[in-house]
Amino acid sequence: MNGVDRTSSRVAIEVRDLVTHYGERKILKGVSFDILEGEILVIMGGSGSGKSTLLNHLLGLLRPTSGAIRLLGVDITKAPPREMQALRRKMGVAFQGGALFSSMSVGDNIMLPLREHTRLDRKTMEIMARLKMEVVDLAGFENLMPAELSGGMIKRAALARAIVMDPKLLFCDEPSAGLDPVVASSIDDLILRLRDAMGMTIVVVTHELESAFKIADRILVLDKGEIIGLGSVDEIRNSASERIQNLLHRRTEEVELDADAYLRRLTGEE
Repeated sequence: MNGVDRTSSRVAIEVRDLVTHYGERKILKGVSFDILEGEILVIMGGSGSGKSTLLNHLLGLLRPTSGAIRLLGVDITKAPPREMQALRRKMGVAFQGGALFSSMSVGDNIMLPLREHTRLDRKTMEIMARLKMEVVDLAGFENLMPAELSGGMIKRAALARAIVMDPKLLFCDEPSAGLDPVVASSIDDLILRLRDAMGMTIVVVTHELESAFKIADRILVLDKGEIIGLGSVDEIRNSASERIQNLLHRRTEEVELDADAYLRRLTGEE
């Protein structure tokens, strides 16, 4: 891992005072952080921590209650549709589970962003798709259907589709989840290779500690909608925060039961 020179690199993603509600429930509570160009930031947190909501905000799929999100200088909370469309050409997304269309060949799946955002002829798109399949070690599999691929191959195909337009920003949702350790490690190696070879800024949401420690320049830890840790792998691993250590060691927090509050919840008074 090359790492990033934080003294000279420019900011690729800027999040300021991000607040989100689902109805009356506050999900994100004033989240702020920066991601530098060429950096791999891993977002971690337990179930219900807000990490999926944060990712959806970064992708422009959700609008926050308040706050600002700037991707490559564009405030996506205010950007008009035309500006967002131009920005999406610079973004790649590898969804959890791959999200390949089962009725389309692997090659056609990978060409989807090209068909949506360009006017290239079919032959040129096929060449570009094959180039990216070479990058992710899937050369020669373009005519297979997704059902014919292994779990690791589906993840690689999803990454090939995400990078087919040479994006500046790459977002990965649980890229190594559900894979055996050897295949998961190869996906981690691929993410590092993509960053180093293509100079992309990469955001990874994962709960896989081994993967996070391997690929991250920095790790952001969310808990109950708040950032409780943001730093290098060593800084997070050695954090004095009990909440972070509970997450890393998979320890449950002891919660004192307030009998009166519990009764109010049951009766709908809270």
